[in-house]
Amino acid sequence: MSSKASEATNPPTSSEAPWYAAYPAARNKNPSTLSRVDLLASIKEGKKPGKDFVLVDLRRTDYEGGTIRGSINLPAQSLYPTIPTLYTLFKEAKVGTVIWYCGSSRGRGNRAAAWFDDYIDDRGDSDMRSVVLVDGIKGWASAGRDCVELMDEYKEEAWRK
Repeated sequence: MSSKASEATNPPTSSEAPWYAAYPAARNKNPSTLSRVDLLASIKEGKKPGKDFVLVDLRRTDYEGGTIRGSINLPAQSLYPTIPTLYTLFKEAKVGTVIWYCGSSRGRGNRAAAWFDDYIDDRGDSDMRSVVLVDGIKGWASAGRDCVELMDEYKEEAWRK
């Protein structure tokens, strides 16, 4: 098993370091959050992913059951080295908010939001925000029809596990 195994589906054994151990710990220990109610309200107000904000789905091996419409998939295991490039792309596109999520947004989602927030802070950028979606895709998929209708490739059976 590779040390890059997904922490959500393949927890590290006692002799194996988790994938994120290869990167520095985030200084931000408590990244900002966004509730699915607030995200849903923004979408219903006409704000669009990819234009008004960016949604980043961090799942890799557990990427199943669908994703929030308009999300990009950037597996967490490959994220850290790409942060400078992502920041430049998002800045040039005038993205104000980057919303990170994984299965539950308690591991990868928090870590990504914190790393990206550290990078934003290091640039002195007060125009961009990095937030984690509370309860991740599992919370979104179980929140009812309004949320499910805004998912691509939704498969109900994947969420009954």
